Amino acid sequence: MNRASSVRDMVRSPEAVKDKLLGGLLVPGFDEQSCLSRYQSALYRQTSPHFPSTYLLERLREHEALQKKCGPHTEFYRKAVEQLKSGQDIKVMECNYLVWIAFSGLGNRILTIASAFLYAILTNRVLLVDGDKGTADLFCEPFPETSWLLPSDFPTKQFKNFSISSPESYGNMLKSKALQSSPSFLYLHLAHDYSDFDKLFFCEDNQKYLQAIPWLILKSDNYFVPSLFLIPAYQEELMRLFPQRDAVFHHLGRYLFHPRNVVWGMITRYYDSYLARADEKLGIQIRVFDAETGPFQHVLDQVLACTLKEHLLPEVNNQEPVVPSRKARSKAVLVTSLNSGYYEKFKNMYWEHPTTNGETISFHQPSHEEHQNSDKKMHNMKAWAEIYLLSLSDVMVTSAWSTFGYVAQGLSGLKPWLLFKPENRTAPDPPCRQVLSMEPCFHAPPFYDCKAKRGVDTGKLVPHVRHCEDMSWGLQLVDQS
Repeated sequence: MNRASSVRDMVRSPEAVKDKLLGGLLVPGFDEQSCLSRYQSALYRQTSPHFPSTYLLERLREHEALQKKCGPHTEFYRKAVEQLKSGQDIKVMECNYLVWIAFSGLGNRILTIASAFLYAILTNRVLLVDGDKGTADLFCEPFPETSWLLPSDFPTKQFKNFSISSPESYGNMLKSKALQSSPSFLYLHLAHDYSDFDKLFFCEDNQKYLQAIPWLILKSDNYFVPSLFLIPAYQEELMRLFPQRDAVFHHLGRYLFHPRNVVWGMITRYYDSYLARADEKLGIQIRVFDAETGPFQHVLDQVLACTLKEHLLPEVNNQEPVVPSRKARSKAVLVTSLNSGYYEKFKNMYWEHPTTNGETISFHQPSHEEHQNSDKKMHNMKAWAEIYLLSLSDVMVTSAWSTFGYVAQGLSGLKPWLLFKPENRTAPDPPCRQVLSMEPCFHAPPFYDCKAKRGVDTGKLVPHVRHCEDMSWGLQLVDQS
């Protein structure tokens, strides 16, 4: 079926109605016009082979009810805000909250919202997200009949400026032994620069204390889900929620992140114009961590070595001007990069020479912003559109350490070919490898045994939490089943 078919025709099909809810992750009843992507994404994406557990679906429905009951503009929210304003020590309330602070680049923000959401489910907290840095412009509301956006009149105005040095942080209060019995709120600093005291968040005894705090305010640029799997109190629940360990972000990402209509228009126009009619779609994501913008020859060499060696792209014939083929397969290659140089090199190579197998190859790059600028609205919209377009690929190549690539692979449910990080501007050998897990990497995990109170290799404690394939000190969920 042509994926660019009209939505009306798809909706008539019972199978399409079932599929548009993504195996039960989504619920019917939203106003479809207010967020076209929520139910139309099934038109553009292959049906996922990874099925959410029945228990996850039950918990999502329970959490939706909690968000509706306690969300903004409800009586419970009003009372909770009044108690927060009072600043007094208070007992645990009927509704408790986790406030996510917008921080870092778009890929990091998506991964930290997903991490915060899972923590909210585990601790029965209402998740409220700060709408800054374009969050409100990028994503539809994920919960029915309520909003997840933190109201602009939230009383703790200074929360956006909280940092590792803030006296309100849980880590600093532990360090100075200034913890009250039950403060009205605590700030959780879980960013890459967090201290050893901040990292005690991942200890079970500390979690017991945090349960009594009505408001937790979180800042992070990390996908900290793997370390939640190491907290004994949450392990049984997490096993029930995710029997397939490497599909956590795949399910949570598809549940939470639906492009707003403006971004969805950018995605669908590009897809229908350049990608829809190809027999196969290859996505290549190139992220270079270098002070200079490039393009770099060693990066081009690495990408070519990977795609040719793994037969993701065909060789070109330098001897013959034409390689005839009656029924040539077509392959559309989507390139995402801050720099246009790689796309231009690829495009010219396959324009100037025929392929040895007769395949027709077209290259497409939606934008080339040159520099990451996460505070600009249109930059974020383009980045979100390109992440989503990349996730619609049939085969994917991504760059080591890149949260942009992590999000795309997680949404797609694919195990991409990972481009290893070059050292000394030299293409690595081998250039790439297909990953064992589609889960993102936690770049700054704690290495601490909470019971023994000493350092430990947290990548060797349980079979389903291992060190990342692209970052030796990071942690990643893997599926052992």
